[in-house]
Amino acid sequence: MNLDFSPQELQFRDEVRAWIKEAFDPGLKALMARTKNGYLDKEGQVRWQKKLFERGWAAPNWPEEYGGPGWSPAQRYLFQAETAAAGCPTVSPMGLKMVAPVIMKYGTPAQKARFLPPILRSDIWWCQGYSEPNSGSDLASLQMRAERGNDAHGEHYILNGSKIWTTHAQWADWMFCLVRTSRDARRQDGISFVLVDMRTPGITVAPLPTLDGPVEGQQEVNQVFFEDVRVPVENRIGEEGLGWTYAKYLLEFERGGSYGPMLRQQLAKVARIAEKEPGEDGARLLDDPGFRRKLAELHMRAAALEASELRLFSNVSSGTSIGAASSMLKLVGTETIQAISELAVEAAGPYALPFVQDGWGELQGRATGPKVGPDYAAPLAPRYFNYRKASIYAGSNEIQRNIIAKLVLGL
Repeated sequence: MNLDFSPQELQFRDEVRAWIKEAFDPGLKALMARTKNGYLDKEGQVRWQKKLFERGWAAPNWPEEYGGPGWSPAQRYLFQAETAAAGCPTVSPMGLKMVAPVIMKYGTPAQKARFLPPILRSDIWWCQGYSEPNSGSDLASLQMRAERGNDAHGEHYILNGSKIWTTHAQWADWMFCLVRTSRDARRQDGISFVLVDMRTPGITVAPLPTLDGPVEGQQEVNQVFFEDVRVPVENRIGEEGLGWTYAKYLLEFERGGSYGPMLRQQLAKVARIAEKEPGEDGARLLDDPGFRRKLAELHMRAAALEASELRLFSNVSSGTSIGAASSMLKLVGTETIQAISELAVEAAGPYALPFVQDGWGELQGRATGPKVGPDYAAPLAPRYFNYRKASIYAGSNEIQRNIIAKLVLGL
């Protein structure tokens, strides 16, 4: 595989760098310095994504006919690498990367016209309604009912039940949601994929506290309750009962993102911390052989993953779906980012203790104390705790191993 970039591609890289230097302003950088997961509060997130939209770069993977930039795989990779290296915010995936491809492939012309332009502009915010209190990795066991009805307002579904671990539901304008429309012998055949306006009467959003703490502006997951919520049948994507097919297609995009550039950026942060922090003998931690070995092992793991990503993503340009290989990327990528977050906490030592920094709120009712340690240490423990979920969301890594065994290795 040729890993050299052409002069035109290197010129594009320089163009991206110049744009980042101007667009990634001090206000956004200050917000990113405190993020626990690469995302900002809604105001900051929308501000960043609208800058991308104005430049025409909000949706690198979208076809040109829907507003994508028409980039080659190399350009998409360079863009991801440069934004990650600069520490730019991560684009919220729910609309641009997850529901949009489903609407493009399975939606009606009216649905595409209605939803794709505002998704591209980040004018509407999305959340995902998949998991339920008793249906996580075994998602096909979901129970949220969608009973079909008819009244003066037309044909509709009536939704009752709840969804859980719903990221940023408190900000969302719309939810893409899996609901049970029938009780077939095969559970997957009774599921449909619907789009729900979060302003509909009967929807209640309740925040869920998490171990990474109540960081201001970064409250993340929720439980969403539905009580006789009316959803027009025209908001269903595709055919009734085929939602499982559409959900699996969406999961390819949720699982199959590029981890390599982000991992390199996070490893560079760990190295900078280790340059500043002393080891047990008072010398730089970065000079400790044991620590250097851990850092080198993670660099090798990240490099191997990035090479695999380049190989797999090159197939996408020829129209080949990434398919079950997305499980491999998700498995290795999430476990590597967890290991990096753990090493970052080790590098910072006692300064990584969370919730002692000004402005980090309260943990279980205990007020924060005075600022302790360097600023770079403040987000490390919240980030460590936040990334514990990475090996669970989008299908737990145990599930990914099963998929790889069956569909990739043919076992």
